[in-house]
Amino acid sequence: MSKVLYVHAKGGPPVGYALTRVAARSTVHLLALSELPVTVGVDAGQMCASVVTRADADRGDLVDLIADRAREVGADAVVTFSEYAVVAVAEAARRLGLKGAGAAAELARDKRLMRAVWERHGVPQPRFRAVRTAAELDAAARELSYPLLLKAAWSAGSTAHQIITTPAGVQEAWQRSRAVMAQSATLGFAELHVAGAGEDFIVEEIVTGCAEEWFDGAGWGDYVSVEGVVVDGVFRPVCLSGRMPTVAPFTERAGITPADLGAEAQERVVALARGAVEALGLENCGTHTEIKLGADGRMWVIETAARFGGAMTVPQIEEVFGLDLVGMFTDQLLDREPAWPARALSPADAEGAAGSLVVLAVDGDGEPWGRRHVWDAAAVVRSAPLGSGSTLSVVAESSLPDGTTVPVYDPAAGANTMAGLCLLSAEVPQAVVRDFTALVDALPHILPADATEGVTA
Repeated sequence: MSKVLYVHAKGGPPVGYALTRVAARSTVHLLALSELPVTVGVDAGQMCASVVTRADADRGDLVDLIADRAREVGADAVVTFSEYAVVAVAEAARRLGLKGAGAAAELARDKRLMRAVWERHGVPQPRFRAVRTAAELDAAARELSYPLLLKAAWSAGSTAHQIITTPAGVQEAWQRSRAVMAQSATLGFAELHVAGAGEDFIVEEIVTGCAEEWFDGAGWGDYVSVEGVVVDGVFRPVCLSGRMPTVAPFTERAGITPADLGAEAQERVVALARGAVEALGLENCGTHTEIKLGADGRMWVIETAARFGGAMTVPQIEEVFGLDLVGMFTDQLLDREPAWPARALSPADAEGAAGSLVVLAVDGDGEPWGRRHVWDAAAVVRSAPLGSGSTLSVVAESSLPDGTTVPVYDPAAGANTMAGLCLLSAEVPQAVVRDFTALVDALPHILPADATEGVTA
């Protein structure tokens, strides 16, 4: 049986989900660069032929570590689904002569390089400047038009995003973003291969979205993501995922599969994503491309990644379209030629709809809860106000232990302050939006109050 080295780090689809599907296609050797969730640890030991944790190895150079471990186990492929390990795994695969994202992987990770490539290829995107110092941010802010968004070049999950509305806010935003990146690194949410990545930023103009011109129903956010894969250099779109409106500044609250766009609109979005992905020159990898939807049919590419979408995007696709992207991609790396869709799948191809909700301590308008609460997964599932035909579960490995105080939402820290992750199945995409909207309003009434933390959040 073929052997795969699975490199685990923070982010991506739940490791318990992904590891199960890789193990169904190969003998798996696990290299864990960050701690495994408690709910996964025992199962990983049973599923894998070997488990090496970061603490067990002399890390040294990360690419060397991955390549050496792959040689030791005789791996036929090396895979990761984590944003923070994509570049290192791609380079290790190149050294080993194995399939991977290729030398261009860094272009799909460093937002400065990504945006520069798109600028040369004429891909529509917000105006931007790369910045690495406070002085460079000052200079960039004088060249761009307010409001501006400062974001870390190597971040994920909206971490360290800061909106700047006037020149007076430039330096405060700079200090806050840098502090959040430093804190995120201590939690394992940071680039693992590139030294000093936490010091790299871009600042961009904020373009105005217009969801109501793209969706018939209410409650949708003004951007979508095109989920896909690159097969030997050829981009293969799989489907589109939609969003609910973000929480300020731009923290994702919920993702919905499929995005309920019309056929013509979907074709235009996929064509833009194709241009953005192909400009990067990737070889073999999953892709996740985010596109902002504006008025009068305007669109801008926000970013792409050389991996599948995180949170529950991949499980949602499997539930709705019956495609095991993790297993199929494993087959691709092992030269088994999986049957990728011939075109991007649409709502007409779907069996129902699915969505995932990040639980943050804010209401539907993004305002903080009036008091502190403790996380209780069973109470959420039991009391969620769902419509007929909908079911809800909680993703244990992506949620806090029951009884833990829900963190106060920090706009700069983004998803780092989440309490839980919920997965919902419904009959149609609009039902997912409806149920999540109701659940967000109900959560402060469902979750027990935390008497030890006082009243004010």
